[in-house]
Amino acid sequence: MPLTDAQLRNLTEPGKHSDGFGLYLELTKAGGRYWRMKYRYGGKEKRLAFGVYPGVSLKDARELATKARQSLKDGSDPGELRRVDKAKTAFETVNTFEAVARDWMKHQAARWDTETAGRIRATLENDIFKTLGSRPLAAIKPGEIMAAVKKIEARGAADQAGRVLQRVKAVYRWAVIHERIEANPMLDLVPSEVLKPRTVQHRAAMTDKELPEFLPKLAAYEGDPTTVHGLRFMILTATRPGETRGALWTEFDLDAALWVIPAERMKMRTEHRVPLSAQAVEILQFMKPLSGDCALVFPSPVYRSKPLSENTFNSALARMGYKYTATAHGFRALFSTVANECGWNPDVIERQLAHKEANEIRAAYHRSTYLKDRERLMQWWADYLDGRKAGNVIKMPQRAA
Repeated sequence: MPLTDAQLRNLTEPGKHSDGFGLYLELTKAGGRYWRMKYRYGGKEKRLAFGVYPGVSLKDARELATKARQSLKDGSDPGELRRVDKAKTAFETVNTFEAVARDWMKHQAARWDTETAGRIRATLENDIFKTLGSRPLAAIKPGEIMAAVKKIEARGAADQAGRVLQRVKAVYRWAVIHERIEANPMLDLVPSEVLKPRTVQHRAAMTDKELPEFLPKLAAYEGDPTTVHGLRFMILTATRPGETRGALWTEFDLDAALWVIPAERMKMRTEHRVPLSAQAVEILQFMKPLSGDCALVFPSPVYRSKPLSENTFNSALARMGYKYTATAHGFRALFSTVANECGWNPDVIERQLAHKEANEIRAAYHRSTYLKDRERLMQWWADYLDGRKAGNVIKMPQRAA
């Protein structure tokens, strides 16, 4: 006879009380009421546990038993299926998006400088971890990632939305390779098909005709001296703002007038040798008494163990009246424009800018660093800037290469 709820509530006799088709409730001497199902698979008698009554009701137990019998009918062992499901659940509980993403960041750490690693971590923490970080990696749907990056785009940060999407996809690729997930559900999330098309806006760059007005302003700027000299040094060396801000004293050979930026601090992950003009060396000599006791040449005035913040140079330019017309990175474009117009070898200019050769075949056979040519170019550039500061309008002739 099948069991009823009334019988179950009033059971007092310890033992197994059958509901039929292998399902029974076991009442222990201690009063525990456990749902069990007896079945045979592969010629062996086995048991399934369905939980404790009344937490698992009679109706729930019967539904679980029916499901188990269907598995048997399909040729599967319901006990083994449950074991696999439990293992999968435990695995996915450990492998949440945040847990896997943080492991990915640790794995990639040697490839990034401190600033890059900090930016990547911050974007994931602010835009992904808060809503999806605690979810199992395998349980997140592509539509949820798409919604998250569209939300970033909607606040006017289209560039960041694209970067976050690429980082999420990188996490999933890494997870597949390292067996943290079986398949990558994010493969079809192509940025151009997720985000709106946009017009590329290049960083605002100062023009050559503005130099006679700007350079005296920079010389007279009354802000923090580290900021002023850092900005001047960046302009003289045509390096990226992050390369200048992160410059270490150990990277310089002042006697040889050479700055060697290690690969891990370069965008292209290749060591970059920067010849220093006499004017650039003079700035470093001026900084010695100011920061010679620090690892950094241009440390933050607040936290001397940290470099100047990412927005320091642009903030200084804004205070000088160039908020919308110039950026720190834009001085590289100015250097390139002026040097090209003055007839310098484009290959020498590109090598000084540490640009990667787009043509792979050409890159394989064209590995010259043009160091001697670049020494002449950078001294010419420093002298040219001095001339523009003095108000000279006619471009100085190129020095013989």
